[in-house]
Amino acid sequence: MAAATAEMRTFWCSSTTVAPINPQFMEEAVQEAINGMTQGKGGPFGAVIVQDGKIVAKGHNQVLHDCDPTAHAEITVIRRACENLQKYDLSGCVLYTSCYPCPMCMGAALWARLDAIYYGATSAEAAAVGFSDAEFHEFLKNPKSDSKRSLECIKLDDVTRPFRIWHEMENKQPY
Repeated sequence: MAAATAEMRTFWCSSTTVAPINPQFMEEAVQEAINGMTQGKGGPFGAVIVQDGKIVAKGHNQVLHDCDPTAHAEITVIRRACENLQKYDLSGCVLYTSCYPCPMCMGAALWARLDAIYYGATSAEAAAVGFSDAEFHEFLKNPKSDSKRSLECIKLDDVTRPFRIWHEMENKQPY
């Protein structure tokens, strides 16, 4: 585990203090991946969220079980942590994930305002067993229509109406 720990990186921090790396929490994330696979719920991915040195939520990939392409380990654990802590802002928490997050999961982790994101396996290691997300990373570098998908803006006369209503609301809660 020491070698894997040395490869871990911190990606985003909401405060000036980055949470120290704790290999035991990465072990928990890896075990969560194994638990999900042995239960037949999805791929080999697991995650835990830690606050004040304690695990507040665990999650594993549940794509197959839930028939939900968004049920990745990181999304699952973020949802559980938010429910357990009764808040949508996970500042003060740290994500340990068994593999480098895909673009969707990285976006969710950033929106959750986690203090740190620590990962175990690399994208290349996941790709070596059939879980490549390189195509998605590449698409996000230059998002435009291609041979696989169409990305087009459809302008209506008043497509920004929801934004105006939000802007004018007095009782809104920004997030």
